[in-house]
Amino acid sequence: MTAPTPLRVGLVGYGLAGSVFHAPLVSATAGLVLDTVVTSNPERRAAADAEFPGLRFAATPQELLDRADELDLVVIASPNKTHVPIARAALEAGLPVVVDKPIAGTAAEARELAALARQRGLLLSVFQNRRWDNDFLTLARLVEEGELGDVLRFESRFERWRPQLKGGWRESGDPQEFGGLLFDLGSHVVDQALTLFGPVVRVYAESDVRRPGAAADDDTFLALTHANGVRSHLYASATTAQLGPRFRVLGSTAGYVKYGLD
Repeated sequence: MTAPTPLRVGLVGYGLAGSVFHAPLVSATAGLVLDTVVTSNPERRAAADAEFPGLRFAATPQELLDRADELDLVVIASPNKTHVPIARAALEAGLPVVVDKPIAGTAAEARELAALARQRGLLLSVFQNRRWDNDFLTLARLVEEGELGDVLRFESRFERWRPQLKGGWRESGDPQEFGGLLFDLGSHVVDQALTLFGPVVRVYAESDVRRPGAAADDDTFLALTHANGVRSHLYASATTAQLGPRFRVLGSTAGYVKYGLD
């Protein structure tokens, strides 16, 4: 019996997300082969070529999509503001798409992409790697097996101490960039809460800009009330001089506290 032909993956973007998360995971996954990386940056091309010999390159997403018949999947790891237009173009070119979080800047845009994918009969998925962190998998098992009793409160923190700005679009105040921590680390803590405890019926939020010179939120808190009664308190911050527990979960019979990321 012959092995199936691997799916050829085109990766858009080779910054932090593309080089650290997507490219290594694609190359390590049976049935996938990293075929093409989209970047016009010479240094990033050299780094990708050294790490994954034999790669092809494209300077723009359109250059990649011009040969859509040579690919089986597109992974989008470019800046947030480009997620929707590139995903739309890839779907219209007949290719399944995986988009790094956040899939879109608004729920309306996300629904439009989902409708297009359904219309074309194509896969559209959001990359949520934090669903596979060991501490989160442990917590999910404890909840599933009832080890905590009825969960009353879920606290999740993605906190850092970065008093100096790094610069770049993630810290831009331009609404078109969809920068800030709510769209970045907030995507992880919200996704994990929804995965564990389901739909939300009420949201309270505090989203602040704390650091001098910052233009996008760098200290955000969300309080979610789930339909099943669980309350989630979620923190995403770059201004935390003393880190709290990654998870603190209080149930009717037991609790779970975990320090440190993964």
